[in-house]
Amino acid sequence: MFFASDNSGPVHPSVMDALVHVNESYAMPYGADALMDNVRTRIREIFEAPEAAVYLVATGTAANSLALATLCNPWETVFCSTVAHIHEDECNAPEFYTGGAKLTLVKGDDAKFTADALREAVEKEETRGVHGPQRGPVSMTQATERGTIYSLDGIRSIAKTAKAFGLPVHMDGARFTNALVALDCSAAEMTWKAGVDVVSFGGTKNGLMGVEAVIFFDPKHAWEFELRRKRGAHLFSKHRYLSAQLVAYLDDDLWLRSAKAANDATARLARGLKQIEGTTFVHEPAVNMIFAGWSRAGHQRLHDAGAQYYIWEGALDGSDPDEILTARLVTDWSMTDENIGRFLDLVRG
Repeated sequence: MFFASDNSGPVHPSVMDALVHVNESYAMPYGADALMDNVRTRIREIFEAPEAAVYLVATGTAANSLALATLCNPWETVFCSTVAHIHEDECNAPEFYTGGAKLTLVKGDDAKFTADALREAVEKEETRGVHGPQRGPVSMTQATERGTIYSLDGIRSIAKTAKAFGLPVHMDGARFTNALVALDCSAAEMTWKAGVDVVSFGGTKNGLMGVEAVIFFDPKHAWEFELRRKRGAHLFSKHRYLSAQLVAYLDDDLWLRSAKAANDATARLARGLKQIEGTTFVHEPAVNMIFAGWSRAGHQRLHDAGAQYYIWEGALDGSDPDEILTARLVTDWSMTDENIGRFLDLVRG
């Protein structure tokens, strides 16, 4: 019963097979492998972007930080949600890789911000001349860190507002495919057709061992990103092991099938929790993540049985068995109905 994170799930067998296969031969290093040509072609097809510049790195933090650094000067600020991953979980890596650019947090509900909130935040900057930060990129997390998603209209309106100020738009897509499946749209519709300039196309949380793609829809950024990736120590010498993962991921729509399996598992878990009296939800789950509360007694039964997940609000060691504690639950592609059923049985008691 492992609901702590989709980072903790197993690598998909197809990906493991691809890694074993690529290990049987030699290949040119640093992204000059033939598999990378396959990855580049396939991603351009999926995103309907024949001129897109496509690069691979091993972590989401590297993908986000290097992408933003390519779009952002050190004296600028990045506009993002108050609970954006680049703000909460990357140990100031965006600030480090941009050479000191700051983050301006835009308030909103359900872990998102609106075009109006963005406009208000942008208008407050560049008001102090040389003494204050200049306006920089806008970054949105899709899906968000709370399991919610931006609608296509929401993405379009945010991008339109950003472009009105001449600002580029970045999408942190660590759970990109989970959001895509939930919206039932195309990759192009959720990115460049909506006004997104660069996307971190995540795979690690969706069954890969460790690889993320950075996709610039305007290739003018390509050479600078290559230099920043190398200078930032994220250019793999044995790059084919990154490429092989993406080839397997995109082949036969594994990326879509894995995300759908993870989302469906969360939907089953959410339906079960909603049927248990006293259970509360902080957000309506849209992808593969739930924030829900139930009694301390239920949490204690789960922990005693070895269930793994994070208690988000409250403490397990309190005295009131009826106190509601909020948990974060995340499912991945491999989650079974058996584990979900056992988890729900323990919550019910």
